Amino acid sequence: MKLNGFLLNRGIFTLKELDNYLASQGSVNKNTRQNILSYHQANGRIKKVRRGLYLVTSPGSSSEKSSYDPYLIAAKIKEDSVLGYHTALEMHGKAHSVFFHYYYLTHSRLAPFKFRDSTFKAITYPNNLCKKGLEMVGVETSFRSGVEMRVTGFERTLVDVLDRPELSGGWEEVWRSLESIEFFNLEQVFEYVELLEKDVVAGKVGFFLEQHKEALMVDEKYLEKLQKLSPKQPYYLDGRGQKSGHLLKKWNLIVPDGVLNKNWEEVL
Repeated sequence: MKLNGFLLNRGIFTLKELDNYLASQGSVNKNTRQNILSYHQANGRIKKVRRGLYLVTSPGSSSEKSSYDPYLIAAKIKEDSVLGYHTALEMHGKAHSVFFHYYYLTHSRLAPFKFRDSTFKAITYPNNLCKKGLEMVGVETSFRSGVEMRVTGFERTLVDVLDRPELSGGWEEVWRSLESIEFFNLEQVFEYVELLEKDVVAGKVGFFLEQHKEALMVDEKYLEKLQKLSPKQPYYLDGRGQKSGHLLKKWNLIVPDGVLNKNWEEVL
């Protein structure tokens, strides 16, 4: 059985998608599926990325040297994959730098894996979202090369990268990337912060919005709401590893001077 129709305009596919296609063609024999996969892998038309996931190569090109889209891989690793953190910034065209690490949210606990020069890392959904069945809040659906994929929207991405800067390139990368976004729906930002129920995150978001109050036209009411959710005791912005910083009593955050003063903007 030929797969030309199935592979056409498809940069990547899963075994489940292939099985559904074969079933629609009247074939449910797993030996047929394996024979098809073996044939197309042998002639270089498809390349196995990992178990259950295959890359489609251009006709006539080498499967080892053909180009590939790492965002499609991250989006298709698991059925519930959502591109997040720095990868979401890249997808939205707002990342200050381009990385070769790709982060995706999923319920599954998977070890990181490499494909060529790219590393893919699974991040489990925040516990409080899972408990409420709201893992997809703030998630957008889009299409890339004909493949449906999910990515966190601007508002959720803002909160997530401030929550876990280590998945987003560090504070300079986070600041520079977020500063390229001209508008946030602050009501959605606040609602997402509330759902997470993490006081430190509320403080971080409040701190960032206050620093960009004029540029983002931040209404004081949102800063007041976030302040009420902020930590009751001082907390290091970088966690336990941080040794010094300036205490911002409003947010109860001890912020490194380099972040507070945005030292990366200094001209050498």
